[in-house]
Amino acid sequence: MTEKFEPRILGFLCNWCSYAGADLAGVSRISYPTNIRIIRTMCSGRVDPLHVLEAFRQGIDGVLVTGCHLGDCHYITGNYACEKRVKFMKEVLRQVGIDPGRLRLEWVSASEGGKFAKVVKEFIEEVRKLGPSPLRKELQESVS
Repeated sequence: MTEKFEPRILGFLCNWCSYAGADLAGVSRISYPTNIRIIRTMCSGRVDPLHVLEAFRQGIDGVLVTGCHLGDCHYITGNYACEKRVKFMKEVLRQVGIDPGRLRLEWVSASEGGKFAKVVKEFIEEVRKLGPSPLRKELQESVS
């Protein structure tokens, strides 16, 4: 009997908005799945495409990048840079055979704890439908 697939998600959260939104979800006791591991970044614009690609190379099933709403970035244009990078990364993922749906970008403010929890739940369900990352399977085969 096979057990239910539980996706492993890596989240890059902007310090000023999204991380505070995640914190608000926790303080407000709004539950969301524990499948996500969070990396706090000073700005979504500082999320390096190489970090995202390395996460997938390491077998992560999905990457969630969250930042301040457009026009509200603490660093003025960081989230616009992030938006361009995520579009670029989705194309790179497509070219290397990874479904671009495994990478998601969302704008979550500090007051949107409920939205953060909802986004995490939705993304985990989307990735669950996609199944394990093809790279995760390759890692498991190379170990055994």
